[in-house]
Amino acid sequence: MSAAEVGDDVLDRDPTMRALEARTAHLLGTADALWVPSGTMGNLIAMALHLQRGDRFLAPRGAHVLTHELGSAAWLAGGMPEALPWDAGPGRPPADTVRAHTGAGTRFDALRTTLLCLENTHNGAGGVVIPPHEHAQLAAAARDGGLRVHLDGARIWNAAIALGVPPAALTVGVDTVQACLSKGLGAPVGSVVAGSTEFIAEARRTRKMLGGGVRQGGVLAAAGIVALDRIDELAEDHDKATRLAEGLAELGWDVTPPQTNIVLVTVPDVRLALARLEDSGVLAVPMEGRLRFVTHRNVSKSDVEEVLHRLGRS
Repeated sequence: MSAAEVGDDVLDRDPTMRALEARTAHLLGTADALWVPSGTMGNLIAMALHLQRGDRFLAPRGAHVLTHELGSAAWLAGGMPEALPWDAGPGRPPADTVRAHTGAGTRFDALRTTLLCLENTHNGAGGVVIPPHEHAQLAAAARDGGLRVHLDGARIWNAAIALGVPPAALTVGVDTVQACLSKGLGAPVGSVVAGSTEFIAEARRTRKMLGGGVRQGGVLAAAGIVALDRIDELAEDHDKATRLAEGLAELGWDVTPPQTNIVLVTVPDVRLALARLEDSGVLAVPMEGRLRFVTHRNVSKSDVEEVLHRLGRS
């Protein structure tokens, strides 16, 4: 980071930032990409450009854009959210459900649905993946109904590793995608929002409106480039999550087997369980009425074993 070639990214672009954006665009199968400080800002930029005030947008129940972005899709982008049920499995609505929600009203005062937001992996469902064929069916159903498609791919790298496919295989049919460089990849800050050249030109303006423009951004972009070099290492995080889940199950915990790096545990009382964990020196967070553990590059295999050891004696 200290040796990065830098420029003014607000005025005439930063060379290291441009290198990062070009690389992520290639990985995601889009024409261009734009660095943003956070995934929430990336999602907001896409939604602000896709929605007009009062438009309804669809998203799976518990999606990050619905539950963990403080209502910015409604407050700033002007969208009316509609949560889709998980009829195809945790975090996964089927294409038929999308079709059932895309019918446009004929009256001038009817609610207009214009956008589908997907999430892969789905955080709130425990890091579950949408395989390429299901993703393509969802995108096709949206397009058949005249909807645009935005993919919250904060953890798209995890999904790609879990499925053994390139990330671009999971963006087929979308208009825009957001992907995080932090999370498991380990960059200290940063995400990208990607799409067409025309979209990125408008996204730069919207990023500036939201206060997301940076000057010598190459310092941060350099960390993002290092992060992209580590995508294959996410498989180790998945293995650690599996070991944690298996160990917790052996101790009698009600564990949902993880598909990626998020482990959800069902407990009778979340607050009491969190307090018990904290007494043992183990921290977790509540998620959808359960406990949520996340493995990443800074959690070692020995750390996982230490957690299991402490909980086994508590």
